[in-house]
Amino acid sequence: MWKYRIPDRERRNAVVQETRTWDEADLSVFDIMGQWPETARVFLRHKMLCVGCRVAPFHTISDVCAAYHLDEAAFRGELAGAVSETRRSPPV
Repeated sequence: MWKYRIPDRERRNAVVQETRTWDEADLSVFDIMGQWPETARVFLRHKMLCVGCRVAPFHTISDVCAAYHLDEAAFRGELAGAVSETRRSPPV
């Protein structure tokens, strides 16, 4: 059995937060949902198994849209809506 080590999630999220935005083409689904947890609702709404998937660190939005036969532009629009909706909400 092959063994690999995924870097510590908090460290990965810190790097993502400092240098990237959620809509970059090569950002993994794992990183997107880890850094912007509000996006998980969009995946679940489409009955996608990406939340908790072991290969999420290796798939991009383009990959999952192709696998689930979704319109990528529309899906990205839903993700953008989820992120901006949360960013507009006042802090609690």
